[in-house]
Amino acid sequence: MNVEQVLTGIGDLELVARIIVEGLVSGLHRSPFHGYSAEFSQYRHYRPGDDLKYVDWKLVARTDRVYTQQFRETTNMAAVLVLDTSASMNFPDRLSKFRYGVVVAAALAHVVSGQGDAIGLLGGDRFIPPRAGRQHLRRLLAALSAIEPRGSWRGADVVRQAAERLTRRGLLIVLSDFYDDEERTIAELRRAARMGHEVALFQILSSDELELPYGRDLELTDLETGARLAINTVLARREYKDGIAAFLERMRTLAVAEGFQYSLVVTDTPPDRALRSFLLARQG
Repeated sequence: MNVEQVLTGIGDLELVARIIVEGLVSGLHRSPFHGYSAEFSQYRHYRPGDDLKYVDWKLVARTDRVYTQQFRETTNMAAVLVLDTSASMNFPDRLSKFRYGVVVAAALAHVVSGQGDAIGLLGGDRFIPPRAGRQHLRRLLAALSAIEPRGSWRGADVVRQAAERLTRRGLLIVLSDFYDDEERTIAELRRAARMGHEVALFQILSSDELELPYGRDLELTDLETGARLAINTVLARREYKDGIAAFLERMRTLAVAEGFQYSLVVTDTPPDRALRSFLLARQG
């Protein structure tokens, strides 16, 4: 069964996720995700030898007593899947970037939930807070199945919303073509990282977008605005391919500079292969 048949021929998203994940995690040497040990627990009186960086100096100024902050270790992780629901993700017709993104998101949810961690979702107008457990996973996958791509995607606003709704440090996994509002979206991803969140990006494109493999004359329609543009693909192909290559290199360079995990995924790549590369990179 080829990639297109797996992603479009099976309607049960939970089954698709299981097919993709089966055998994937067992081949890894350790968990690709890790918890965050930075939850404040309580104050206690300072004792000689305590690390001064944990002294609450504002409390000292108010009470004239020296207290240190204690933190509770947390072994579980909270992650939120942020899915681009713009109409541009509904390209191409035979196997859309959106369907590919939904399936990859479902498989990631399966992996995260399977190791006992909390997983949430922000897609369209649906927000599901991160929780653990099989029943929660099924609810998330049902919500994911019901989302439809339409209109534009306010990437910057959505990323900000996801980062602020994570009540403690966690992981944002953003799946998008990143065509919309590039600079503001990167700025919000940078802000999320400064809040303490880890950021992982899946930039999803089709091979048609990379190669422009069409005939001589073509009329392109913007899926979000409906605007039309007539082009001669033979004349435009070199300039187009140079432009898309520059765009992708810019995204990759920015991600590396900011410490984001970045994966460029083409929709004819088997999802298990894309996920294996992603998970192995996390272990590295």
